[in-house]
This record gives sequence, structure tokens and C-alpha cells, in this order.
Amino acid sequence: MSLYPGDEAHSWEVAMASTVIGKQAVVIGAGMAGLTAAGALSDHFDQVVVLERDTLPSEPAHRAGTPQARHVHALLLSGQRALSELFPGFEQDLVRAGAVPLRAGLDVRVERPGYDPFPQRDLGWLVYAASRPTIERAVRRRVESRGNITLYQRCRVLEVLATPNGDKVTGVRYENGDGASETIAADLVVDASGRGALTLALLQSIGRPLPEETTIGIDLGYATCVFAIPEDASTDWKGAMTFGQAPQNSRGGLMLPLEGNRWMATIGGRHGDGPPGDAEGFLTYAKTLRTPTIYNAISRAKRLDGVARYGFPESVRRHFERLDDLPRGLLPIGDAICRFNPVYGQGMSVAALEACLLQRLLERLGEDSNPIAALGPAFFAEVQTLIETPWSVAILDFAFPDTRGQRPADFETTLKFGIALTRLAAEDPAVHKLTIEVQHLLKPRSVYRDPTLVQRVLAKMAET
Repeated sequence: MSLYPGDEAHSWEVAMASTVIGKQAVVIGAGMAGLTAAGALSDHFDQVVVLERDTLPSEPAHRAGTPQARHVHALLLSGQRALSELFPGFEQDLVRAGAVPLRAGLDVRVERPGYDPFPQRDLGWLVYAASRPTIERAVRRRVESRGNITLYQRCRVLEVLATPNGDKVTGVRYENGDGASETIAADLVVDASGRGALTLALLQSIGRPLPEETTIGIDLGYATCVFAIPEDASTDWKGAMTFGQAPQNSRGGLMLPLEGNRWMATIGGRHGDGPPGDAEGFLTYAKTLRTPTIYNAISRAKRLDGVARYGFPESVRRHFERLDDLPRGLLPIGDAICRFNPVYGQGMSVAALEACLLQRLLERLGEDSNPIAALGPAFFAEVQTLIETPWSVAILDFAFPDTRGQRPADFETTLKFGIALTRLAAEDPAVHKLTIEVQHLLKPRSVYRDPTLVQRVLAKMAET
């Protein structure tokens, strides 16, 4: 019997209405993108095999393949809802795992230039704060409860296999836990390995062009430390976020509560202005943030572990939608398509949203004469709309002059519009709610083009 009765009922209902389009799908990687993709595939393939190179811990714990997991991760409301769509009842899983409920707009103190803090309002939604290992473990338990999904650990995929003419993929070759090479057949291979190196290697081996890339170089360096929440901690907020004054100051910080009555604080800067890796240096750096909230909180809190550091050189968007001859049955997903600046906390949520898109396409294409052939082009055409809003946030990194890449011609106007929109949101709860809906990827950034809103923002711009 399933550990998750609600999920079991869901799987039965979907299976009754779904069409199986293939014998076996292989997913490379058991991170958030791979796990959610496996959940989407399970109702449409007889078997789904997930291959993961790491040893997967039985309890929430860090693993070598996800070094960024030691830092603050945010599950946006859109991602939370997407995971609940894939795995009904998932929010209750988070609660059972000890995730901390946060009232959107109210429980995180946001400090940005001119607003220390930005008005705190209860916008009517609950989001949950938890560590990346806890969220990933909750998803993995759901995936492991599906009867036709098999997850293999300590299996490093070496290459994606294709027919001699490169027309379609046939499976993958991998090294098992004993170091022996094995192959596994597949009608569909989902590359959720992170950087997408296996997909690129296949395209090169069969003489196909690589996807064009758009990059935004930010050279972000950040460090994280976990603290016990003291008994006399502020009751005015559960988390805090502070922004520097762009373009002069890139230093910022985000602190969120975790399961186990802990705070996780991440602080960082750009272009060589990142924090050191020792505890004393961490606190010294935190003290230099534009506002004292995070430093004041952690300076008298008990540190629970060492300092973890991470570097993120650039946001990368690969334009697979421009390729005409991607091998049939190959589907890169998640970071293999687009890697976002982690400051904005979009990665996990975009991965879950992409899996929901994959699920909808599989349901829609089930009656197609060749659904697997149609899947890739349909996915890459529709995922662009999904990526557009988070990528438009990445473009804001051009506010810092050392950012590398092609700065949009109208960037200064975009920046001024955003500043005026923030001023309007501070005054008007309805506009504040709209900006949070866009931030949480519940609505596309195109809602800011509403004529009435544009006129109000332009009036704000004229006041300065």
C-alpha cells in the first residue's frame, strides 16, 4: 500500500484516463528536475528508470552532487502548487517534515533602498520554508512510492545512445556502483543531469549543431551558515532579506527559518566581493550589509555548523527551441535548458513547473500518431513562455556595470519602470500583491503591461 493514499488515488485516476506512449523512459539525475520529471512520466510509460550518480541519503542530508544545496533555497508558491499537482497532498508532506509556514508578504522582512522595511502585509497565501535536502527528500519519497518508477543510486551516466544517423535516442550507457559499464534501452531520455553536458556531447557526436546560448555573467560569490533561533528572536518577522544599493553595492543577504528551529543565512556579493569562508569573516561580512537586521540576529545566535561557500559565474539560457533536428526521444530539462541566478530562488520552482508542462503535453499528445516525436518540439515551444518571466528577472542583473552579456537596449527604461512600480507597490496593497504573484511565477511579467497599471507607473516616474 502506498505511503501516500491521496497520491495512490491520484495515480489510479490518472492511469485510467492516460495513454501509455512508450515502454521505458530513462531520467538522468535525481535532483528536483529529474524527480519531478519522473513523476510526470510515470503515468505514460510502462517503466521509468532514474539514474543518479550520488549515494542518496535515507534522511534529509547534503550530497556531493548538489553542492548548492547547503545554501538558502526558496520554494516559490508556483513551485509549491506544481509539486502538489504532480503529487497531491505534497504540502502536508512539507508540514510533516517540519517546514516552517510563512505568510506571503508578511513574515519575511524585506529591506531595499528606500524601504527598510518594505511594507509587510498578509497577502493571503502560505508558503513553506525548509532546507533543500528536506524538500528533495519529500519529493523522492513520493517518486519511490510509484510502482513503475525505479531509482538507481551510484550510477553515473557516461553517454546518451542514438541510432547511427542520430535520428533518435535508443538509451544510455552508464557505470554502475561496481564500476562496470551497462546499457539500458529507452524510448525517451530526459537529461536532468544539471549542466546538460550529456545532451551537448550527443549532439556533437552525431554532428548536430549545439543550441545557441544567452549568458549573463554575474560572478556571484556567497556563503551560508546555519544558526539556532534564539528564544528572544524578533516576533515581527520569521525571515529577512536585504538588498544593497545598486550599482555601487552588490552585497545582500537572505535568512529563512528551517525545520528544527534553525535559521539559514546566506550572504554574498558580485565580481570578487564575496564573503570569506571562516566563521569570524562571515560575521564581519554580514556586518557590512546595508542594513543591520541579519547581522543583529545571527551575532548573538548559536552557530550550528561551519561556513559553506559557493560561486555562480553566470546565468545561461540554451535555445533548444531554435534547433530543427534534435534527436527524437531526447529531452533536456531544468538547468540543462536554463540556469538562473540563485539569488532569486527560482530553480526548484521552474523545474517543477516544467514537469507539470511535460505532464500536460504527455496527456495531450497521447492520441498523436507519434507522440514521442511530437513531444520535444511541443515542449520547447511552450517552455519559452514559462522561462520568460524568471529570465526577465535575471536581466535585472545588468544594474551592476560589471555584468557581462548583451545589455537590452531599453534597460535603463526597464530599470526606472521597476523602481516606480516598487514605489507604487509600497503604497497600494493590490499592486503589492500583483508584484508578489509575478515574483512567485504565478503570473507572467506581461501583466505589467496592463494599460491602467502602466499609466499609474508612468505617473510615479514623472514624480521623480
